[in-house]
Amino acid sequence: MQMSPQERDLMRQREVLRREKLKREADQALRDAGLRLDQEKQTLFEQRYLQERRRIERELNQETEARRKQQLPALNDRLKKEFQETPSPAVTAPSNPASSASPKK
Repeated sequence: MQMSPQERDLMRQREVLRREKLKREADQALRDAGLRLDQEKQTLFEQRYLQERRRIERELNQETEARRKQQLPALNDRLKKEFQETPSPAVTAPSNPASSASPKK
């Protein structure tokens, strides 16, 4: 699939924003931890933070997908029942043989 130059630029911008957000979150985690680290250790802290965050997100995604798979059969059954074709009253045979379409005289 080919993307237009505008779409590629938009994707790049989104990726830059995502990385900046993650960097801010890692910096906040470092501040919250109350650590004072030199630049090298700050970089290592950020790398570990991002690594662990990816692990957590991967686990959460796996859990969510597993729950979705468990719930899909019940959803499919409910929708099947809800949308199953039922004969319309106009097509079915009359339930009362005394009533007919012709007027009584």
